[in-house]
Amino acid sequence: MSLPIRLSSFAVRRASTSLPTLARRSASTTTSPSSSSSSSPSTIGQQKRNLAQVSPALPFQTPVDSIFAPLDLHPARHIGPDESDSSKMLSTLGYSSMEAFIADSVPASIRIKDEVVSDESIRPYSDAEFLRRANEIAGMNEVYKTYIGMGYTEAVVPGVILRNITENPAWYTSYTPYQPEISQGRLESLINYQSMVTSLTGLEFSNASLLDEGTAAAEAMVMSMGQAKGKKTFIVSSGVPPQTLSVLHTRAKGFKLNIVVGSPTELLADPAIAKDLCGAMLQYPDVNGEIENWEGVTEQIHKLGGQVVVGTDLLALTMLKPPGEWGADMVLGNSARFGVPAGYGGPHAAFFSCRDGLKRKMPGRLIGLSKASNGEKAYRLALQTREQHIRREKATSNICTAQALLANMAAMYAVYHGPEGLRRIAAKVNSLTHVLKETLVSIPSSPYTIQNKNFFDTLTISTSASGGADALHSIANDARINLRRIDATTVGVTLDESVGIIDLLALTNVFVKAAGGKPIGPQELVKIASGAGMSTAGLGESSCLPQEFQRTSKFLTQPVFNTHHSETEMLRYIYHLQSKDLSLVHAMIPLGSCTMKLNSTASMIPLTMPGFSKLHPFVPLDQAKGYQQLIKELEADLCIITGFHAMSLQPNSGAQGEFAGLSVIKAYLESIGQGQRDICLIPVSAHGTNPASAVMAGLKVVAVKVLASGELDMEDLRAKADKYKDNLAAFMVTYPSTFGVFEDGVQEACEIIHSHGGQVYLDGANLNAQMGLTNPKVCGGDVCHLNLHKTFGIPHGGGGPGVGPIGVREHLAPFLPGHAVVPTGGSHAIDSIAAAPWGSASILTISWAFIKMLGGNGITDSAKISILSANYIAKRLEPYYKLKYSNSKGRVAHELLLDLSEFEPTTGLKVMDFAKRLQDFGIHPPTCSWPITTGMLIEPTESEGLAEIDRFCDAMIHIKKEADEVASGAQPRDTNIIAQAPHTIAVLTLGEDKWDRPYTRAQAAYPVPWLRKQKFWPAVGRVNDSFGDLNLICECPTVEELAEEDLQ
Repeated sequence: MSLPIRLSSFAVRRASTSLPTLARRSASTTTSPSSSSSSSPSTIGQQKRNLAQVSPALPFQTPVDSIFAPLDLHPARHIGPDESDSSKMLSTLGYSSMEAFIADSVPASIRIKDEVVSDESIRPYSDAEFLRRANEIAGMNEVYKTYIGMGYTEAVVPGVILRNITENPAWYTSYTPYQPEISQGRLESLINYQSMVTSLTGLEFSNASLLDEGTAAAEAMVMSMGQAKGKKTFIVSSGVPPQTLSVLHTRAKGFKLNIVVGSPTELLADPAIAKDLCGAMLQYPDVNGEIENWEGVTEQIHKLGGQVVVGTDLLALTMLKPPGEWGADMVLGNSARFGVPAGYGGPHAAFFSCRDGLKRKMPGRLIGLSKASNGEKAYRLALQTREQHIRREKATSNICTAQALLANMAAMYAVYHGPEGLRRIAAKVNSLTHVLKETLVSIPSSPYTIQNKNFFDTLTISTSASGGADALHSIANDARINLRRIDATTVGVTLDESVGIIDLLALTNVFVKAAGGKPIGPQELVKIASGAGMSTAGLGESSCLPQEFQRTSKFLTQPVFNTHHSETEMLRYIYHLQSKDLSLVHAMIPLGSCTMKLNSTASMIPLTMPGFSKLHPFVPLDQAKGYQQLIKELEADLCIITGFHAMSLQPNSGAQGEFAGLSVIKAYLESIGQGQRDICLIPVSAHGTNPASAVMAGLKVVAVKVLASGELDMEDLRAKADKYKDNLAAFMVTYPSTFGVFEDGVQEACEIIHSHGGQVYLDGANLNAQMGLTNPKVCGGDVCHLNLHKTFGIPHGGGGPGVGPIGVREHLAPFLPGHAVVPTGGSHAIDSIAAAPWGSASILTISWAFIKMLGGNGITDSAKISILSANYIAKRLEPYYKLKYSNSKGRVAHELLLDLSEFEPTTGLKVMDFAKRLQDFGIHPPTCSWPITTGMLIEPTESEGLAEIDRFCDAMIHIKKEADEVASGAQPRDTNIIAQAPHTIAVLTLGEDKWDRPYTRAQAAYPVPWLRKQKFWPAVGRVNDSFGDLNLICECPTVEELAEEDLQ
């Protein structure tokens, strides 16, 4: 498919005339804190529009005291601490003004002027103004009936799932289930997802989803390389979608893999290819709709020692013989067909399954069954310390997240419809495709040839009619229909569950009109279907497919897929699972480096508007004017906040942003004749994805030391930069540091790198502390990824989705990622990072909303409050716990690191013991054992009010007192109240003869008075991690297993 218009995917900085003049000022201008205007605590979250400000939704000025001025300003809703809270926290820390406090927390050398990020440069909308603007933007998108296919279809989202999962904060505000005792609901749903995938694909193991189909294919390719002992040739069938192929090329470059595209049968006949073969990717059905028998090819690949990777479609597999039954080693695809909107390309959950022998090499998250301390069965993240954390620079994957919310939607879709319902949906889609085929060939003197011999839902149609394919597209456009563009005489049509008789009739008449015929009526379609023996009665049994392709094995036999088919049962099942999970609807989630802030309801509303949710990613750009305007505005605002020249929104996770940024650096260096530069310096304190991403980009990792104070060892950095000066490509640094401190030497460190010919990659994981106070460009970065799912309000969804866009300086802009189908990216774009042109486009609406409703001042105040809240917690906990790192003024950034190492020698208690006891207080534990093994990394965010922050501090103080009782001997070391936490209702309701613990039930369940008013109960006792890894079970239980449980 080719489009005549080339659209830049990045904002050429400040080019929009809709932005005020101040937005075009250089954001690199710095100022001393003393020259910045003060922000008193009373103004945080309470700003009124200044007299000269123009309301974005109105064509005239809104005076600050006018009765017409909006009252529903968003900062006061988003920022938790009010005037009184802020004053109290500042006073506790010994400050009389916010500016004095910030001056001690953020180095003066990197501060930017107040007006750079302000209500003048990013003007705020009130909540009502924003909703009007969102509707306006959504209305600019033209929603045609789209038959483009290529891996994307229009899903029908059951209302019970849309309202109660997609739009339900109890599902979308939870985090990755690292604390299984308070995550059993979504863990069970994800085990359903894994069971669904393994059952349909015919393989033994599945992960809990990957970022998209292209990424899944790239992971499979690299796994194939890892199994082949030095072989580097990978065959890609010509039937693989072009967007997948582009992502494969991007990944292959860093590993020096040789991709050959064409007919696998013909390519395998080449001795040079056969000798060096590590694997092949086949498509089943392929992008043109053809279904091929790959059994012979699979056998041949296996004889050569290669792995067989198959891209497929879950709905088709309800009718097609599953790849696992004909020898596939890995099977992958896009599960969005199961009830997830197209959303202009995402987010969608890619599925990935593999044979048993590959399960410990499989990337991503894997949910497994274990047991809890009270003997009950419990789910958990199996093998949860994935390879990038174990192997770092030796890793071959940087995957550390999933698409959990979308996987849960797909799983619930399968639960709701069950095997019979899915089979009927598939058979109807297949039958309607046959009706279309028979109708087209029955047109008198038909100019159409159906190129497919065997097909499921897609037809490739050639035309000899006058005007060729262009005439078809023109007529289709008049009917508000999109066909796939293939070439001058060929189009593609893919049907889906949403197609009914009215749709099929309109589609058919496009072809009839192009052939010069008279429009047909519905009765003719009915006649053709009846003549072929097609009816709803036979959907569950009959098949239009040849016998050799028909599925004979049963699927989704587990009870969960055969129980909840009424909406009543489905609704209760969803809420039953929901009740087991702690999310932001219950309490703060103070996970360090995760920024679990408010995901406002107002910002979530556009996500499910039809104008945003129903667009196929490959529609012509003139049908996506709303999305293009939104993307342009979001990129421009992110450029203001970061100081960078350009943005790419394509990367669909933070780790993918890392990979994209480093790949851009590598492409730039090659363009200036410095391709030999391949050394990447990375501090030993860096997140595990940093070295993994560097390796994926083809770089060699050299570690840089960190001082005992937590600061970067500048002498070691300088020495290594000098040692590798001829080959230095990049330096990766997180700022504020992973230890939660604004270090003074970041600009010096970046200058060392620049002076030795390298580029600086600034990891934006902690950008929440920078917003409006400093920016990555001022700090010295050349490229930086942002986490829109952290800093800019996209919810974490229980472990995905996310967006990891990259911002770059001007010299790197030409190399921003492109796309194989929709031209985008820089003038010298690297290949795609993600399958869709703008990655997870539909959730960009959330970050766009976040920025537009807060405005520049609200964004800056968010950063200030996040820093203030973290320092307040540090101060309150100071008498009880050791603060590991702070700056010279005793201040931390937006998060703080406690070191709990002192407790193990005297009490036997470790970090995780404290974490499990926090669950008894109805509080999600902070990040544990990272970035130091004895650490607890705490990040409150700007959204939590003082009452909630104090509740967390009170809980931590109470637990310290309980630990002191263990140290003193008042409580035993092995069976004390902390060591046996968390405490479930089942344990607390044991009979008196079975309660043998050295503390009371009240002490276990209600250690502080406020828990008697509001209490969240862990669903299971402490989960045994090692048991789950040693006994890897990653599917939901069978009928027999459930019956056995009932007898126990």
